[in-house]
Amino acid sequence: MLLKELIESFGAYAPFSLQESYDNSGIQVGSPEQEVYRGLACLDVSMEVVMEAKEKDCDLILSHHPLIFKGLKSVSGASPTGSIIFEAIRSGISIVSLHTNLDNAFFGVNFHLGRKIGLKGLRILQPSEGVLKKLVTFCPVSHAGKVREALFRAGAGHIGEYDSCSFNLEGTGSFRGSEDSNPFTGKAGQLHFEKEERIETIFPFYIQEKVISSMKSAHPYEEVAYDIYPLDNEFDRAGAGMIGHLEKAMKATSFLDLIKEKLGSPVLRYSGQVTGSIKNVALCGGSGAFLTDQAKKAEADAFITGDIKYHQFFETGNNMLLVDAGHYETEQFTKELMVEIVKKKMINFALLISEVNTNPVRYY
Repeated sequence: MLLKELIESFGAYAPFSLQESYDNSGIQVGSPEQEVYRGLACLDVSMEVVMEAKEKDCDLILSHHPLIFKGLKSVSGASPTGSIIFEAIRSGISIVSLHTNLDNAFFGVNFHLGRKIGLKGLRILQPSEGVLKKLVTFCPVSHAGKVREALFRAGAGHIGEYDSCSFNLEGTGSFRGSEDSNPFTGKAGQLHFEKEERIETIFPFYIQEKVISSMKSAHPYEEVAYDIYPLDNEFDRAGAGMIGHLEKAMKATSFLDLIKEKLGSPVLRYSGQVTGSIKNVALCGGSGAFLTDQAKKAEADAFITGDIKYHQFFETGNNMLLVDAGHYETEQFTKELMVEIVKKKMINFALLISEVNTNPVRYY
């Protein structure tokens, strides 16, 4: 398949427009028009990973962390990143990264982590803002059902656990087409009044093109009248971190043992009391300490993430167990997630899991 087709498939699962402003998800090395047949999934791109890709006849490396994160002035062997890029190009290996877009997608990194731990009822901890838009369109009453269904099929009308959401109101529309027009109803050059239905629904901005195209295909009018408004509402299907609950509450010490077992962490850093019980658990793979306040507001009994600084451990007092399980450890299952996505959406593409441990942190 073409590299751009693979990227489009991943974009449908975790839209690249959801990535943070500082991020660099997407193609790191390669051409969108390149044919790719076999990939290697990893967390970080190292020279060892490139060599592994060559040994396994892979022409694509799919990483979580972007290889190119800061500006490059040259691509040469003078720097580790330059050496990796140079070797990948020389070996005909493309590199694509799925970073914060996969972090922020509902069924992304954090959902996968929560599922590994055994959490139920997972939901976004800090929903995204500025994602939603409202569409208002007008069409003959006779075609309102067809237009609504087209909008819903395109992905509009989702609110929480509900779909096919819209507001509808009948009224009268007027229009007069020019002599060159071909009106669905009425006559060219004559003022016409038509019983119409006003349809309102919402959609995330990253599917706007699909929604508009679907609406126009189902709409009978030659010129479709519609309005699009930005909304400040939170979008609970995308955002940072997640929170869920254990099937049964457990002692804090037993919970820490569970995390060590599930994540394979040789050591856990934590603050808070270990005398209570744990039921509601918040989490964020990688560096998620910025969500500590959100976890407290959500009344989490424990918050799991990585890269917690010394002074941040003071922020929760004894009200919540704050657990640093490691950056790599909380994101390690992302490789499995990538393979799952490929199996669901790209049956003609093989994706292997890298056997290279790219965690730069060692424990003594």
